[in-house]
Amino acid sequence: MNFIIGYAGIYSLAHAVFFGLGAYSSAWVGLNVTPSTFVTIPAAMLVAAIVSLVLALPALRVRGEYFVAASLGLQVIAVTVFSEWKSFTGGIGGVLAIPPVNLFGAEIYRPREFAIVSVIALLIVIAITLALVRSSFGRNLRAIRDSESAAASFGKNVPLIKTVAVVISAALAAVAGALYASFISFINVESFMLDTSVLLMAMVIIGGTGTFLGPLVGAALLLILPSAISYLSFLPQTEIGALQQIIYGLGMTLLMIFRPGGIVGRRSGT
Repeated sequence: MNFIIGYAGIYSLAHAVFFGLGAYSSAWVGLNVTPSTFVTIPAAMLVAAIVSLVLALPALRVRGEYFVAASLGLQVIAVTVFSEWKSFTGGIGGVLAIPPVNLFGAEIYRPREFAIVSVIALLIVIAITLALVRSSFGRNLRAIRDSESAAASFGKNVPLIKTVAVVISAALAAVAGALYASFISFINVESFMLDTSVLLMAMVIIGGTGTFLGPLVGAALLLILPSAISYLSFLPQTEIGALQQIIYGLGMTLLMIFRPGGIVGRRSGT
Protein backbone atom coordinates (compact mmCIF):
# COMPACT_ATOMS: atom_id res chain seq x y z
CA MET A 1 0.00 0.00 0.00
CA ASN A 2 2.88 2.36 0.72
CA PHE A 3 4.11 1.75 -2.82
CA ILE A 4 0.99 3.27 -4.38
CA ILE A 5 0.15 5.81 -1.66
CA GLY A 6 3.63 7.12 -0.94
CA TYR A 7 5.14 7.03 -4.42
CA ALA A 8 2.17 7.18 -6.82
CA GLY A 9 -0.29 9.19 -4.75
CA ILE A 10 -3.03 6.57 -5.28
CA TYR A 11 -5.24 5.99 -2.24
CA SER A 12 -6.99 2.62 -2.16
CA LEU A 13 -9.53 1.10 0.22
CA ALA A 14 -9.29 -2.33 -1.38
CA HIS A 15 -5.97 -3.72 -0.21
CA ALA A 16 -7.68 -6.22 2.08
CA VAL A 17 -9.08 -7.70 -1.14
CA PHE A 18 -5.62 -8.42 -2.53
CA PHE A 19 -4.46 -9.62 0.89
CA GLY A 20 -7.46 -11.98 0.91
CA LEU A 21 -6.94 -13.13 -2.67
CA GLY A 22 -3.38 -14.06 -1.80
CA ALA A 23 -4.60 -16.05 1.20
CA TYR A 24 -7.40 -17.87 -0.62
CA SER A 25 -5.38 -18.57 -3.76
CA SER A 26 -2.36 -19.94 -1.92
CA ALA A 27 -4.66 -22.05 0.28
CA TRP A 28 -6.41 -23.52 -2.77
CA VAL A 29 -3.12 -24.31 -4.50
CA GLY A 30 -1.68 -25.77 -1.31
CA LEU A 31 -4.69 -28.03 -0.78
CA ASN A 32 -5.30 -29.07 -4.38
CA VAL A 33 -2.02 -28.80 -6.29
CA THR A 34 1.13 -28.64 -4.15
CA PRO A 35 1.98 -27.25 -0.69
CA SER A 36 5.32 -25.91 -1.93
CA THR A 37 5.64 -22.24 -0.98
CA PHE A 38 7.61 -21.68 -4.19
CA VAL A 39 4.36 -22.43 -6.03
CA THR A 40 1.68 -21.09 -3.68
CA ILE A 41 3.14 -17.58 -3.33
CA PRO A 42 3.69 -16.95 -7.08
CA ALA A 43 0.18 -18.29 -7.75
CA ALA A 44 -1.24 -15.93 -5.13
CA MET A 45 0.66 -12.98 -6.63
CA LEU A 46 -0.59 -13.81 -10.13
CA VAL A 47 -4.25 -14.01 -9.07
CA ALA A 48 -4.07 -10.73 -7.13
CA ALA A 49 -2.31 -8.99 -10.02
CA ILE A 50 -4.95 -10.10 -12.51
CA VAL A 51 -7.86 -9.09 -10.29
CA SER A 52 -6.22 -5.73 -9.59
CA LEU A 53 -6.67 -4.95 -13.28
CA VAL A 54 -10.43 -5.05 -12.67
CA LEU A 55 -9.91 -2.05 -10.42
CA ALA A 56 -7.03 -0.37 -12.22
CA LEU A 57 -8.11 -0.30 -15.86
CA PRO A 58 -11.45 1.51 -15.43
CA ALA A 59 -10.77 3.38 -12.20
CA LEU A 60 -7.43 4.95 -13.14
CA ARG A 61 -9.20 7.09 -15.68
CA VAL A 62 -10.29 9.15 -12.70
CA ARG A 63 -8.34 10.87 -9.95
CA GLY A 64 -8.29 11.37 -6.20
CA GLU A 65 -11.51 10.68 -4.33
CA TYR A 66 -13.09 8.99 -7.36
CA PHE A 67 -10.47 6.26 -7.30
CA VAL A 68 -11.01 5.84 -3.56
CA ALA A 69 -14.73 5.39 -4.25
CA ALA A 70 -13.98 2.83 -6.96
CA SER A 71 -11.68 0.88 -4.66
CA LEU A 72 -14.33 0.95 -1.93
CA GLY A 73 -16.78 -0.54 -4.41
CA LEU A 74 -14.35 -3.37 -5.19
CA GLN A 75 -13.90 -4.00 -1.46
CA VAL A 76 -17.67 -4.32 -0.94
CA ILE A 77 -18.06 -6.62 -3.94
CA ALA A 78 -15.12 -8.79 -2.86
CA VAL A 79 -16.54 -9.33 0.63
CA THR A 80 -19.75 -10.61 -0.96
CA VAL A 81 -17.81 -12.89 -3.30
CA PHE A 82 -15.64 -14.21 -0.46
CA SER A 83 -18.80 -14.96 1.53
CA GLU A 84 -20.75 -16.65 -1.27
CA TRP A 85 -18.16 -18.45 -3.41
CA LYS A 86 -18.15 -21.51 -1.19
CA SER A 87 -16.30 -23.84 -3.58
CA PHE A 88 -13.24 -21.55 -3.48
CA THR A 89 -13.42 -19.62 -0.20
CA GLY A 90 -15.53 -21.93 1.93
CA GLY A 91 -18.02 -19.10 2.47
CA ILE A 92 -18.51 -17.88 6.02
CA GLY A 93 -17.07 -21.15 7.33
CA GLY A 94 -13.77 -20.42 5.64
CA VAL A 95 -10.96 -22.76 4.57
CA LEU A 96 -9.57 -25.30 7.04
CA ALA A 97 -6.36 -27.32 7.32
CA ILE A 98 -4.25 -25.07 5.10
CA PRO A 99 -0.75 -26.55 4.72
CA PRO A 100 2.06 -24.68 6.50
CA VAL A 101 4.95 -22.99 4.74
CA ASN A 102 6.79 -25.69 2.82
CA LEU A 103 10.38 -25.00 1.76
CA PHE A 104 12.21 -27.79 -0.07
CA GLY A 105 9.89 -30.34 1.55
CA ALA A 106 10.36 -29.00 5.10
CA GLU A 107 7.23 -27.75 6.87
CA ILE A 108 7.64 -24.55 8.87
CA TYR A 109 4.93 -23.93 11.43
CA ARG A 110 6.67 -23.06 14.70
CA PRO A 111 6.39 -19.33 15.50
CA ARG A 112 10.15 -18.74 15.75
CA GLU A 113 10.91 -20.44 12.43
CA PHE A 114 7.96 -18.73 10.75
CA ALA A 115 9.16 -15.35 12.04
CA ILE A 116 12.47 -15.91 10.26
CA VAL A 117 10.67 -16.77 7.01
CA SER A 118 8.49 -13.66 7.39
CA VAL A 119 11.48 -11.40 7.93
CA ILE A 120 13.20 -12.85 4.86
CA ALA A 121 10.02 -12.26 2.82
CA LEU A 122 9.86 -8.71 4.18
CA LEU A 123 13.46 -8.01 3.18
CA ILE A 124 12.80 -9.35 -0.33
CA VAL A 125 9.72 -7.13 -0.69
CA ILE A 126 11.68 -4.11 0.57
CA ALA A 127 14.49 -4.88 -1.90
CA ILE A 128 11.99 -5.11 -4.77
CA THR A 129 10.34 -1.85 -3.72
CA LEU A 130 13.70 -0.09 -3.36
CA ALA A 131 14.78 -1.22 -6.80
CA LEU A 132 11.51 0.00 -8.34
CA VAL A 133 11.48 3.33 -6.54
CA ARG A 134 15.07 4.12 -7.49
CA SER A 135 14.52 3.21 -11.14
CA SER A 136 13.13 5.39 -13.91
CA PHE A 137 9.74 3.83 -13.19
CA GLY A 138 9.92 5.13 -9.63
CA ARG A 139 10.83 8.60 -10.85
CA ASN A 140 7.83 8.50 -13.16
CA LEU A 141 5.62 7.51 -10.23
CA ARG A 142 6.79 10.43 -8.13
CA ALA A 143 6.26 12.79 -11.06
CA ILE A 144 2.67 11.54 -11.40
CA ARG A 145 2.14 11.86 -7.66
CA ASP A 146 3.27 15.48 -7.71
CA SER A 147 1.37 16.45 -10.88
CA GLU A 148 -0.35 14.14 -13.34
CA SER A 149 -0.81 16.97 -15.83
CA ALA A 150 2.87 17.89 -15.76
CA ALA A 151 3.91 14.23 -16.16
CA ALA A 152 1.56 13.81 -19.11
CA SER A 153 2.89 16.97 -20.73
CA PHE A 154 6.38 15.39 -20.70
CA GLY A 155 5.05 12.42 -22.65
CA LYS A 156 4.54 10.00 -19.76
CA ASN A 157 1.82 7.38 -20.23
CA VAL A 158 0.09 8.18 -16.94
CA PRO A 159 -2.70 5.54 -17.05
CA LEU A 160 -0.25 2.75 -17.92
CA ILE A 161 2.24 3.71 -15.21
CA LYS A 162 -0.49 3.94 -12.57
CA THR A 163 -1.95 0.60 -13.67
CA VAL A 164 1.43 -1.13 -13.38
CA ALA A 165 1.89 0.42 -9.93
CA VAL A 166 -1.46 -0.94 -8.73
CA VAL A 167 -0.69 -4.41 -10.14
CA ILE A 168 2.71 -4.52 -8.40
CA SER A 169 1.19 -3.32 -5.14
CA ALA A 170 -1.56 -5.95 -5.29
CA ALA A 171 0.93 -8.73 -6.04
CA LEU A 172 3.10 -7.75 -3.08
CA ALA A 173 0.04 -7.64 -0.81
CA ALA A 174 -0.76 -11.20 -1.90
CA VAL A 175 2.60 -12.37 -0.51
CA ALA A 176 1.44 -11.35 2.96
CA GLY A 177 -1.89 -13.11 2.39
CA ALA A 178 -0.19 -16.34 1.39
CA LEU A 179 2.08 -16.31 4.45
CA TYR A 180 -0.85 -15.42 6.71
CA ALA A 181 -2.92 -18.36 5.45
CA SER A 182 -0.01 -20.79 5.83
CA PHE A 183 0.68 -19.74 9.42
CA ILE A 184 -2.90 -19.48 10.71
CA SER A 185 -4.01 -22.61 8.74
CA PHE A 186 -7.57 -21.24 8.75
CA ILE A 187 -9.01 -18.23 6.93
CA ASN A 188 -12.44 -16.75 6.39
CA VAL A 189 -13.93 -13.52 5.14
CA GLU A 190 -13.73 -11.82 8.54
CA SER A 191 -10.01 -11.17 8.03
CA PHE A 192 -10.45 -9.38 4.69
CA MET A 193 -13.19 -6.85 5.27
CA LEU A 194 -13.19 -3.05 5.01
CA ASP A 195 -11.81 -2.53 8.52
CA THR A 196 -8.65 -4.41 7.46
CA SER A 197 -8.19 -2.08 4.49
CA VAL A 198 -8.66 0.91 6.79
CA LEU A 199 -6.16 -0.53 9.27
CA LEU A 200 -3.58 -1.03 6.51
CA MET A 201 -4.04 2.54 5.33
CA ALA A 202 -3.72 3.78 8.93
CA MET A 203 -0.42 1.89 9.30
CA VAL A 204 1.02 3.60 6.25
CA ILE A 205 -0.27 7.10 7.01
CA ILE A 206 0.59 7.05 10.71
CA GLY A 207 4.05 5.63 10.06
CA GLY A 208 4.82 7.93 7.14
CA THR A 209 4.03 7.59 3.45
CA GLY A 210 6.83 7.53 0.91
CA THR A 211 9.35 6.16 3.41
CA PHE A 212 10.62 2.64 4.03
CA LEU A 213 10.66 2.74 7.82
CA GLY A 214 7.33 4.53 8.14
CA PRO A 215 4.99 1.61 7.30
CA LEU A 216 7.07 -0.71 9.48
CA VAL A 217 6.76 1.66 12.44
CA GLY A 218 3.05 2.17 11.79
CA ALA A 219 2.41 -1.57 11.49
CA ALA A 220 4.32 -2.36 14.69
CA LEU A 221 2.52 0.40 16.59
CA LEU A 222 -0.99 -0.55 15.48
CA LEU A 223 -0.42 -4.29 15.97
CA ILE A 224 1.06 -3.88 19.44
CA LEU A 225 -1.68 -1.46 20.50
CA PRO A 226 -4.50 -4.07 20.83
CA SER A 227 -2.33 -6.24 23.06
CA ALA A 228 -1.40 -3.24 25.21
CA ILE A 229 -5.04 -2.19 25.58
CA SER A 230 -6.08 -5.69 26.60
CA TYR A 231 -3.92 -5.34 29.74
CA LEU A 232 -6.14 -2.53 31.00
CA SER A 233 -8.14 -4.50 33.55
CA PHE A 234 -10.76 -1.78 34.06
CA LEU A 235 -11.79 -1.97 30.38
CA PRO A 236 -14.54 -4.46 29.44
CA GLN A 237 -13.33 -6.86 26.76
CA THR A 238 -16.34 -5.95 24.61
CA GLU A 239 -15.19 -2.31 24.45
CA ILE A 240 -11.61 -2.96 23.34
CA GLY A 241 -12.46 -3.00 19.62
CA ALA A 242 -14.33 0.31 19.82
CA LEU A 243 -11.46 1.91 21.77
CA GLN A 244 -8.97 0.75 19.15
CA GLN A 245 -10.98 2.39 16.38
CA ILE A 246 -11.17 5.63 18.38
CA ILE A 247 -7.40 5.61 18.93
CA TYR A 248 -6.72 4.89 15.24
CA GLY A 249 -8.98 7.74 14.16
CA LEU A 250 -7.65 10.16 16.77
CA GLY A 251 -4.06 9.27 15.93
CA MET A 252 -4.56 9.87 12.21
CA THR A 253 -6.36 13.17 12.87
CA LEU A 254 -3.63 14.49 15.17
CA LEU A 255 -0.91 13.43 12.76
CA MET A 256 -2.63 15.20 9.87
CA ILE A 257 -2.68 18.37 11.98
CA PHE A 258 0.75 18.32 13.63
CA ARG A 259 2.84 15.97 11.47
CA PRO A 260 1.28 15.37 8.04
CA GLY A 261 4.26 13.30 6.94
CA GLY A 262 3.66 10.68 9.62
CA ILE A 263 5.89 9.55 12.49
CA VAL A 264 8.89 8.83 10.28
CA GLY A 265 8.04 11.22 7.45
CA ARG A 266 9.26 14.76 7.13
CA ARG A 267 7.69 17.57 9.06
CA SER A 268 5.46 19.95 7.16
CA GLY A 269 7.53 22.54 5.35
CA THR A 270 10.83 20.65 5.64
